[in-house]
Amino acid sequence: MATISRRGLLTATATLSAAGGATALGALPAAARPPLNPPPPNPEFTEVSVHDPSVIVADGRFHVFGSHLAAARSEDLLSWEGYADLVTPQNPLFEDVTVELAEAFAWAETDTLWAADVAETPDGRFRMYYCACEGSSPRSAMGTAIADRVEGPYRNEGIFLRSGMWDEPSEDGTIYDARIHPNTIDPHAFVDAEGRHRLVYGSYSGGIFLLELDPHTGWPLPGQGYGTHLVGGNHARIEAPYILHSRRSGYYYLLLTFGGLDAAGGYNVRLGRSRDVAGPYLDPSGQDLREAKADPDLPLFDDASIEPYAAKLLGNHRFSDGPAQGVGAGYVSPGHVSAWTDEDERDVFLFLHSRFPGTGEMHQVRVHRMHLTADGWLVVSAHRYAGEAASDARSSRLHRLDLEGDWQLVDHGRAISPEVVESRPIRLHRDGRITGDRTGRWRLEGASRATIDLDDEVYRGVFTRGWREDTGSWAHSFSVLGTDGRALWGRQER
Repeated sequence: MATISRRGLLTATATLSAAGGATALGALPAAARPPLNPPPPNPEFTEVSVHDPSVIVADGRFHVFGSHLAAARSEDLLSWEGYADLVTPQNPLFEDVTVELAEAFAWAETDTLWAADVAETPDGRFRMYYCACEGSSPRSAMGTAIADRVEGPYRNEGIFLRSGMWDEPSEDGTIYDARIHPNTIDPHAFVDAEGRHRLVYGSYSGGIFLLELDPHTGWPLPGQGYGTHLVGGNHARIEAPYILHSRRSGYYYLLLTFGGLDAAGGYNVRLGRSRDVAGPYLDPSGQDLREAKADPDLPLFDDASIEPYAAKLLGNHRFSDGPAQGVGAGYVSPGHVSAWTDEDERDVFLFLHSRFPGTGEMHQVRVHRMHLTADGWLVVSAHRYAGEAASDARSSRLHRLDLEGDWQLVDHGRAISPEVVESRPIRLHRDGRITGDRTGRWRLEGASRATIDLDDEVYRGVFTRGWREDTGSWAHSFSVLGTDGRALWGRQER
């Protein structure tokens, strides 16, 4: 999955492979089993708040850019340093952003910026895709700014796309209609597998759209209007698209966020895939995400109509064997993701912001590993990235005996809801049974593949090892996805 060039990943890691082998059904005595890899060192985190983090690697560091012109950097994805925030003349990303982007602010009738994306240009410079939005309507402006360094200062290149021009011709020549035309926000610029430059964007209103870009100017090629419709419509709460391509699976993966961004909004991360960058993108049930639209006969932001679409990878949750609230207890309204992978697809990382149980609107950046399943879907590790190498995350020495015992199970379900899903107790038995709050079967296949069979539904994914923030210890976990588009996370209690 290569969407940006690999420039300076500082930690060499072993391969992260979807390959598996024969099912490990035997119960070797402990003395005959190879020892587990020793746990990685305990991590030390320095947190940062960047809403809607979009990642790029440059100058040997990871950088995330977000809403309100916030930016942060990290060398190891554990310790973050913020270096820009707020749309003021003092923000170092521009000489004076209030002057540089005055036209965008005037069009959008706002004084702030929403989610930004930065991409490296073919000549080694950096282009920021910015957007300004009025907020209570889809009146938005999207433009670009260019810089010699990833940290700026950026120089405005102008607005290339607008929305919300009520009763006036829109970008495709027809009168703007927010039920079918997009809100021009949430850009992600990337290069597809054929080397063509693309921009995926959109939110609420008419949905998610894809444009082809001129690689030299970074602007859309003429004659496309708003581009190709991929997802959404009728004011459905779907936003923040991000596209990755995997050479291993041959799929493009479209990451999305459904719901509202605040603590009561039910933000959650979803996924579709396609062999063609322009779609159609399907979910595990085979549904075409172009049909994921709100019911026009219902009030605005009808969530019930879109809940059945796209694989739900993660949402509100709390592990019941941990603290009731605070950082480390679980996530509230996680979303607006971006992703990064090295050129060899050894490491695949998901970047998001999240709120937390009982902490209101306070939010922080989180990074998780993603894994390719045996049937070519992506799943997200149940714990945040804590410095573990790929070989530690999916241990080649794992055995069934290491996994038997008491676990907590999170069923992310399909709901778009402020409810925080509580984990439920289950037990994995040596003979492959699952008992407890849910009953079924489980298997460890090859090095780390997980198959969980619950309630006549088969879920596939991986067993991993992750960091428990609440106890300060490493624990086995699993992350699996069903054909019904529901993700399950498990965590071993011991």
